[in-house]
Amino acid sequence: MEKRSIKLEHPDDLHLEAAQGWLELGDHLEANEELERISPDMRVHPDVLNVRWHIYSKAQKWDTCVDIASALIDFAPECSLGWIHRSFSLHNLKRTQEAFDRLLPVANEFPRVWNIPYNLACYCAQLGRLDEAQDWFKKAMAIDEQSVKESALDDPDLKPLWDSMSGILWKRGE
Repeated sequence: MEKRSIKLEHPDDLHLEAAQGWLELGDHLEANEELERISPDMRVHPDVLNVRWHIYSKAQKWDTCVDIASALIDFAPECSLGWIHRSFSLHNLKRTQEAFDRLLPVANEFPRVWNIPYNLACYCAQLGRLDEAQDWFKKAMAIDEQSVKESALDDPDLKPLWDSMSGILWKRGE
């Protein structure tokens, strides 16, 4: 999170930590149970919404993920995660052009967040706009080359880009 407006108080902070722990252990159902223990007025806290989005993404409930990410944008527009999550969810609903259109306007708002140009590259690759995909990919690399490489190596969304280039820009292990 780039900015937090309100700090979660005890015991809500512990329930959020427990939910994050359950997610790390791969149990999104228990994670959700922990979030349900958070006081109702704090369930719209950006950190809670972020964890809830991850829970529903594990369950591949993408329509709900769009709603959660949209709420995150409403409550914390300064947080890049809401924008990224919403577009990722739309893409998983096979609404890739809409995912691109919704993320593009905030690309300049978060110049140090590599995930935004990276996701835009993925969406362009899936839409067959390979030159544009390559441009976005280079922008992502300029922000955080290591993270981009780790994500891109096995990302099926970039396959059209790699195929068009007869390979990739680097070799594994470099």
